[in-house]
Amino acid sequence: QVQFVESGGGLVQPGGSLRLSCAASRIGFSTYAMGWYRQAPGKQRELVATIRSGGVTNYADSVRGRFTISRDNAKSTVYLQMSSLEPEDTAVYYCNAGGGGPLFPDNWGQGTQVTVSS
Repeated sequence: QVQFVESGGGLVQPGGSLRLSCAASRIGFSTYAMGWYRQAPGKQRELVATIRSGGVTNYADSVRGRFTISRDNAKSTVYLQMSSLEPEDTAVYYCNAGGGGPLFPDNWGQGTQVTVSS
């Protein structure tokens, strides 16, 4: 069964940076687009960034220019470099396969908490 394990979250001040990692297993990682999602308290989970198998990226308007998604196919890992963080970025961050929505909606990982606060 496919598995996603997110890490790298934490508490950071506004304007700070964090780098999230998501290791995927039991999946032909290099052939899949991958996406980062986030869910803030009381809100629905939203897609914030995607990267295709060939490396083409796409971002939600709310994070474009501040977040960078990348991947290492040899490590079956997708990354999210977050800069200029804002309190509105506070959420649990998850990854999943797919470029337009989760391909494995029954296999979410535990997520990693990002809290932006002074």
